[in-house]
Amino acid sequence: MSLQLWLAYVATVFLISGTPGPNMLLAMTHGIRHGFSHTISTMLGLLAGLVLIFSISLGGLGAILLASSHAFDVIKYIGAAYLIYIGVKTWRSTDTTLHTQNQPDTYGNWTRFRSGFLVALSNPKAILFGVAFFPQFLDNDQPIAGQASILLLTFAVIETGWMCIYASGGAKLALWLQQGCRMSWFNRIAGGAFVGAGMILGSFRR
Repeated sequence: MSLQLWLAYVATVFLISGTPGPNMLLAMTHGIRHGFSHTISTMLGLLAGLVLIFSISLGGLGAILLASSHAFDVIKYIGAAYLIYIGVKTWRSTDTTLHTQNQPDTYGNWTRFRSGFLVALSNPKAILFGVAFFPQFLDNDQPIAGQASILLLTFAVIETGWMCIYASGGAKLALWLQQGCRMSWFNRIAGGAFVGAGMILGSFRR
C-alpha cells in the first residue's frame, strides 16, 4: 500500500482509538485497581478481542452479520447485557482497596485477560466498523493479505499505545483515590459509564 494511504490510516486510527469507550475505561479502571504492570494482561485480552473482531471483518464474516439483522441483534444484546453486568458489578463493589507490591494478586492474570477479551468482544459495532472502515484503505489491485496484515499490525500498535496511556494514567490516580470515599465514588462513576455504554449499544441500529 502507498505511504500516503498508510499515513491517512494511521491518523484516522489514532483519533478513533483514543476516543474513550468501554475498552479504554476498563484499562483505566484496572490500572487504578491493580497497577500498570498487572493491567498488561487486561490490555492483552482487549487487544486479542479486537484483533479477532477485525480479522473476522476482513475475512468476510462481518458482511454476513451485516446482512442478518437477527444475528446482529443477538450479538448486540449479549454484548449490551455483559457491559451492563460489568457496570452493576462495579457500581455495587464494596472493595475499595488498591493493589500494592506487598499485597497478593488475588485476581490473577487470566481473570484480567478474560475480562478484557470479553469486553472487547461485547461490541458488534466493531465488526461493522471493520466492514465499512478497513476496505477504504485496501487497494484491490494489490494482494489483500499483505495489506490486511499491515492494517491490523498498525491498529494493534496504536491501540496498545492508547491503552498504556489510559492504564498508566489510572495507576497515577490510585494514590489520590485512596483518600476518603473517593474510590467508592469512582466505582459508581465507572459502573454508571459501563451501564450507559451497554444501554447505548442495546439501542444501536445498523
